[in-house]
Amino acid sequence: MRYARIAVAGQPVWGRVGERDIELLSGSPLTGTPDVVGTVPADGAHWLPPVVPPVFYAVGLNYPRHIAHAGATTPARPEVGYRANNALTGHRSPIVKPADVEGRFEAEPELVAVIGRTLRHATREEARDAVFGWTIGNDVSARTWQHQDRTFWRSKNSDTFKPMGPWIETDVDALAQTTTLRVNGETRAAFATGDMVFDPFAYIVAITRYLTMHPGDVLWMGAEAVCAIAPGDTVDIEIGGIGVLSNPVHPEGNPS
Repeated sequence: MRYARIAVAGQPVWGRVGERDIELLSGSPLTGTPDVVGTVPADGAHWLPPVVPPVFYAVGLNYPRHIAHAGATTPARPEVGYRANNALTGHRSPIVKPADVEGRFEAEPELVAVIGRTLRHATREEARDAVFGWTIGNDVSARTWQHQDRTFWRSKNSDTFKPMGPWIETDVDALAQTTTLRVNGETRAAFATGDMVFDPFAYIVAITRYLTMHPGDVLWMGAEAVCAIAPGDTVDIEIGGIGVLSNPVHPEGNPS
């Protein structure tokens, strides 16, 4: 199944995505079995981030080639950070580059696990069972800010810096897929999605030793490659079996 959130008459509504239509649902599939209350065409839908997470977890330096490129040390254990919900934006919505960003402005294609049940002290099997489904994230980063600031408060968390979507896919072996990053239709990177230092289930086990995870929490799994982007570009991230997340890049103050 593919579940999404779309805007209908200006309000967020959960939907079940088909080939041509989206069945509108009475509530969230993360917390129950909602009824179908209507249908709208998928073509022209206003896609929202497929979930607004209670907690937005994010992994860094989780692919060997990215670690080597960064000149970093391979992590000895799963460690997780956080991102801000204000940075989330949906499929086809613009990534807005702030006017005072200088230097490297980059995209990172990431697999995202969506949690579907409450977890504490999870076993690996429980961690697997707790993943409701998978979506796609684009970890946009302003590198000069990343080096200037004591935290990642603006370099990773500025408005629109975290496109996510287009939907949550519940029926896919996500770790057996290929992640592809394209800019203006040109492939800039392609890598085995599952070639991680620690997989999502290892992270969920580690997190829930200390923190309770809840339905709707998301865990972004890091990227093998990064790519420069600029206003005027369109960034597409495809993960086999899930879909394509596409976003144009706009300069601040310019809606087109």
